[in-house]
Amino acid sequence: MNLSFFDQFMSPYLLGIPLILISLLFPTLLFPSPGNRWITNRVSTLQSWFICMITKQLMIPLNKKGHKWALILSSLMVFLLTINLLGLLPYTFTPTTQLSMNLALAFPLWLATLLTGLRNQPSASLGHLLPEGTPTPLIPALIMIETTSLLIRPLALGVRLTANLTAGHRLIQLIS
Repeated sequence: MNLSFFDQFMSPYLLGIPLILISLLFPTLLFPSPGNRWITNRVSTLQSWFICMITKQLMIPLNKKGHKWALILSSLMVFLLTINLLGLLPYTFTPTTQLSMNLALAFPLWLATLLTGLRNQPSASLGHLLPEGTPTPLIPALIMIETTSLLIRPLALGVRLTANLTAGHRLIQLIS
């Protein structure tokens, strides 16, 4: 198999159609366009079905009070899907592989869930800082350790996510 060094940058084809065209057009299908009618054509039907499916999948594990988060979670999901799909284009950059992007998304959502938990169930939220059955002399040290781990959690998860997203690319780059 004789391939030149630059063959990896060629646009792949599927059934004679360049996949770059499909990858360029697919994210535009995710965003609904405003119109006078409820459902105007097949594209808007597909958009409505897709957003409804994402919202349904996100809301199944939540109770009724958690459904007020549907708009932000669905829009975040469509945003991440669009960014990751656009990152598949040749010569493009995927922003979700950067630590700054992951931390910018992780920190506000982590803080919102933490503050919501403290507001709605303060005793249960604070109860996570002290494991059950802890000996009395260890209580102050364990509370400090658990508080530190709680505050470091978005940073640790952001670093892990960034490492997992870039590991495959780094491995391919090292092998080639």
